[in-house]
This record gives sequence, structure tokens and C-alpha cells, in this order.
Amino acid sequence: MDQTTLAMAQEIDFSLLALFMRATFIVKIVMILLIVASFWSWSIIIQKFIAYKKARAEAAVFDQAFWSGEPLDELYDQIQGSAMSAPERVFAAGMTEWRRSHKADGGLIAGAQSRIDRSMDVAIAKESEEMTSGLSFLATVGSTGPFIGLFGTVWGIKTAFEDIAIAQSTNLAVVAPGIAEALLATALGLLAAIPAVIFYNKLNADSDRILGGYEAFADEFATILSRELDS
Repeated sequence: MDQTTLAMAQEIDFSLLALFMRATFIVKIVMILLIVASFWSWSIIIQKFIAYKKARAEAAVFDQAFWSGEPLDELYDQIQGSAMSAPERVFAAGMTEWRRSHKADGGLIAGAQSRIDRSMDVAIAKESEEMTSGLSFLATVGSTGPFIGLFGTVWGIKTAFEDIAIAQSTNLAVVAPGIAEALLATALGLLAAIPAVIFYNKLNADSDRILGGYEAFADEFATILSRELDS
């Protein structure tokens, strides 16, 4: 490398901000989109970690209360007047239908068991929808982020070759800035996609375990009510 080329290359600012500012409009849009997607992904990740930790703590507290031997009617009356957690809402759905299934004379309306099961299934489905909200965005960022970044890279390289043609020179000082700007888009795509994929798998598994706990409780509660019905 001759001294002139080396001197020209050393004068070029290759900081991230400088690369962004020199990029074409299309590449800038791609970079901004990926940066926003990355911040949004991290906000979902942090919010879900907090929500899942809270859900596990609430489930532990409710399990302790449910299996404490306290009459279920009294437990139901206690939680009715307070802000209910997810397992309490599942329990309340079953108990509400249990009470509605009793006639004025104390008898039971036919089909009570199936209605109680459906009520708790609906409650669990609502909790599942809330618990998994936002995970689809992580999956989308994880699957499309590298391709969006690659699009920005391809567009940047196209512009770099156009600059080479205009300058009629393959001098490193002419080629390097355009290539560096283009590759930054791919780097941002990977920066957004990799955490999104990792935490999507982690959070999806966590939500499945939590919802599985709700379903297991619903089955156990339905078994208890079934014994009451049979007796």
C-alpha cells in the first residue's frame, strides 16, 4: 500500500456514527429499523422476565393457600374482594361455575362438571394470551433481522460499486468506506436477531411451564369437584 493511499485511509472516520451518517438514505432507514427493533425486543424481554417471576411467585402463594386445608368457599370469598392473580382467576372461574350450577334447593344442574372444566379452560386461555403476548415479535425479529440487515448491506455495496465506477478507481480509500457502511447494516441485523432468538426460546419455554402449572392445578381442582359431585 503506497503512502498516499495509507494517508487517505487514515483520514477517514470509521466510527459507528460516521458510518451511519455517510450511509445512503435506504441504508439509514434499514439501520434505524433494526435499532428500533432491537430496543423493542429488549423491552419485551425485560418485561417478560419480570412478569414471569411475578407469576411464579403468585402461583407459589396461591398453592400454599389452596392446599392449606381452608374450605374452598372461604378461600373463594377472600380472593373475590381483591386483585386476583392468574391462578386465583383460574380458581375463581371454576368456583363461580360451581356455585352457579347449584339449584335453589341445593341440587346440581346437569352437566356441571363439563361447564366447570370449560370455564377454567377459558380462564387459562386468557392467561396464555396475555403471557405470550410480545413473543411473536421476538420470533419475527429473530427470523427477519439478518435478512433486513443483508438487504441494507446489498444496497450499500451497490452504492459503493457505483462510487467506484464514478471515481474510476479501486483505491482502498474509495472502496473501504462504502463497504464498511454496508457491513454495518448486517452487523445491526445480527445484533437484533441473536438476542431475540435466544430469549424467545427461553421465554417460550418459561411460559409453557407456567401455563402447564395452571393446567395441572385446573385438573386437580376439577378432580376435587368431581368427588364432590359424585358424593
